[in-house]
Amino acid sequence: MAKLPVSTEKIIEDFGPHLNYAPKDGYVGRDEPDSLVKTHCCFCGMQCGIQLSVKDNKVVGFEPWMEFPFNEGRLCPKGVQRYLQNNHPDRLLHPIKRVEGKGFEKTSWDEAMDKTVSEIKRIQEKYGKHAFSMLSGVSLTNEKSYLVGKFARVALKTRNLDYNGRLCMVSAGAGNKKAFGLDRASNNYSDLEYAEVIIVAGANISETFPTLTHWIWKARDRGAKLIVIDPRMIPLARTADVHLDVKPGTDSALYGAMLKYLVDHDMLDHDFIDNYTSGFQETIDAVKEYTLEWAEEVTGIDKNKIKEAAELWGKAKTSFLLHARGIEHHSKGVDNVLGCINLVLATGRIGRPYCGYGTITGQGNGQGGREHGHKCDQLPGNRDIENPEHRKYISEVWGIDEKDMPGKGLTAYEIIEAIHRDEIKGLISICFNPLVSLPNNNYVRSALEKLEFYVCIDFFLNETARHADIVLAGSLQEEEEGTTTSAEGRVIRIRQAVTPPGEARTDTSILLEIAKRLGEEDKFTYDNSEAIFNELRVASKGGTADYFGISYKKIEDNMGVFWPCPTDDHPGTPRLWEDKKFATPDKKAHFNPAPYKLPGEVTDDEYPVILTTGRVVSQYLSGTQTRRIGKLVDQFPEPLLEIHPELALKYGIKQHELVRVATRRGEGIFPANIVETIRKDTIFIPYHWPGAKSANQLTTGTLDPISKIPEFKVCACLLDPLGEIAPSSKESEAYASV
Repeated sequence: MAKLPVSTEKIIEDFGPHLNYAPKDGYVGRDEPDSLVKTHCCFCGMQCGIQLSVKDNKVVGFEPWMEFPFNEGRLCPKGVQRYLQNNHPDRLLHPIKRVEGKGFEKTSWDEAMDKTVSEIKRIQEKYGKHAFSMLSGVSLTNEKSYLVGKFARVALKTRNLDYNGRLCMVSAGAGNKKAFGLDRASNNYSDLEYAEVIIVAGANISETFPTLTHWIWKARDRGAKLIVIDPRMIPLARTADVHLDVKPGTDSALYGAMLKYLVDHDMLDHDFIDNYTSGFQETIDAVKEYTLEWAEEVTGIDKNKIKEAAELWGKAKTSFLLHARGIEHHSKGVDNVLGCINLVLATGRIGRPYCGYGTITGQGNGQGGREHGHKCDQLPGNRDIENPEHRKYISEVWGIDEKDMPGKGLTAYEIIEAIHRDEIKGLISICFNPLVSLPNNNYVRSALEKLEFYVCIDFFLNETARHADIVLAGSLQEEEEGTTTSAEGRVIRIRQAVTPPGEARTDTSILLEIAKRLGEEDKFTYDNSEAIFNELRVASKGGTADYFGISYKKIEDNMGVFWPCPTDDHPGTPRLWEDKKFATPDKKAHFNPAPYKLPGEVTDDEYPVILTTGRVVSQYLSGTQTRRIGKLVDQFPEPLLEIHPELALKYGIKQHELVRVATRRGEGIFPANIVETIRKDTIFIPYHWPGAKSANQLTTGTLDPISKIPEFKVCACLLDPLGEIAPSSKESEAYASV
């Protein structure tokens, strides 16, 4: 493969992104639909209930689903507009192939499949099985996530499979498994309502999980105290009792100092610690020098605020701690998670009503997608691919010899590094846009250009797919039956509302056809999505993520079922650990030392400013879907550089002036947005855009040694104001080539 077959501008002209708006009076049939299909939003891990209005096999609108217990009909801006991707002019309606000098042209399914399979075979015969890799994503249903894991190991026979949850939930997952032996939020979100104190750490809930805000407001209405930990004064922080504006990269120092304060002032649940946990002494030994004064110096937070937060947490009778990517996107993301968990365990407030802990899942099926086998080190049921017993059991379910099961492979960013080392020559991707999502994306682009063959399955031509040899037109969420698992651990039903348009096919049928052509048809004999789910149930049986007792009917009858649910007559588990028996070998919750370490990159004289990144309310992840929906783009058409007035004054930066931001990896130009809601040593840029507007040109590929998550949330940069006020935002400018 080489560079793009034609210019970026030509590809955009042919395949978008173009903006889709609903007609002024709505789509024909909106008021008299053929059906209202109860399903769930395709975006974040809240998985809000929604009813899609269908007319003539097209989604023409939506209605709120008032009865669904989590969101009770509420939707965020993305949820309200999500139906507009269905009738979109950019939709891929047939397979396309790369043609040098012309771009992409229509091809037949037979030709596309023949080319794909012949290239897989050629590369694997020449370079070995593991020279062909696969990247997947957790906007896929549980059924497709399970199928991808099996497809890669049984049909492709490669160990090099990973997923975009590597950029989302893996630090939380690793921390949860270390502490509890199981990776799931401990409570459903209704427990928030009666919590006396709530900590929200590194989670811009109001913008990125807006419907979750309702449950926090219900608690506030009952008098709950709110502590928000974030370097920016995010909307939720504006009404918080305590806002701890932590310096990016110093989270574990803060949690360690709070833990020491709890210990020094005996705000501990000694019975819980003594009888139901292990590792407490080693953990407090690691923070014995973490005084409030030291924490103030390291984190930049006033010591009196840290003390106030610790006292509120320590004295509460009920509490809930929530965190998200803000503490997890770090080279010590797992330590940050463990630091939070240590605060929960020290006070013993878990496994009982209104006392909870949970990581907020970012992607639509970020919970279920990380349980059933498309991680490089995982098998279904959240089993370990290197555990002999786990390998034996799954091999029996799949009908293969255990010795033919590949071992642990490379993580997502490590796959990019392996391409540069010429160890990986081919790639198949589905539901992943790494050219926008991964850090240091100039390095990612050069890796794509080195591949000998790349095939992508998607419903839009995303920025990464522009580098593909073959693009197979796949399906939207509402075009297949299935299930997802919400951030609460609630398994829910995704219903097929329409069929794929034109010659597009379902993702499932595409994967099954490739498996057939690779000679493994007998291992993939599924009549429908429910058959895949029923095999998933068996594969998960006895694992920590046990779905065996969950069926489609049971989900539908109960508006979802919380796993673990090990038997047909089991009601599911909305609240974990009520029996105080944890999923660890000794059945105890484990404290883990989480000493403070410096981030992978710190500021210096050359790069004196901290850069952090994140999301905005109207965009989602790499923007493949949301940057095509007109009203969402109108709300936030391009990334802005948030900067404090004092830092702006230091550099002579004016409002909306173009500023060159450079790091050791790349540079970009962004309009300044001068705000008082950010630390004076930090700038913030959202990451949803590609090309010249991409924040991930700047970010670092430093990985957490355990979770292998990249350190998106902190790197060092320099600022260079260009003396030019930015023109009015035009979405096309966000796609300019670098």
